[in-house]
Amino acid sequence: MRESGSGFIGPFTTEITLTYKNVFTNIGNAYNPITGIFTAPLKGAYMFRFSLHSIAPTAATAGIVKNGKHVVIADAWQPQDGLNSSNGVVLILEVGDVVYVRLWSGRRIYDDQNNFSTFSGYLLFPLR
Repeated sequence: MRESGSGFIGPFTTEITLTYKNVFTNIGNAYNPITGIFTAPLKGAYMFRFSLHSIAPTAATAGIVKNGKHVVIADAWQPQDGLNSSNGVVLILEVGDVVYVRLWSGRRIYDDQNNFSTFSGYLLFPLR
């Protein structure tokens, strides 16, 4: 999530779209690292995954959102130390559909150079 250094993102009083600045691969530039939004360039089946890292005492909860609707969430909390969580989903997208990760209000995630908190997506196969 962070280009350099380490730290927390959140908590905020409302949900926010997470932006992932450390982009490993972005063939076709369908992911916008400024907005955090993936926009489907063609109709197809896509696989999306995300991971998050929590450090006590605040929980980390975030979810994959498609066109404004929550699809899956990941939640990590324990009374002390850190904890990882992840989730993923295969989605059928039309051209222009958008997918992104939203951090829930009152929650926070931690990231550093080890890239604990990530988001990835790729086309499994195109559809007509």
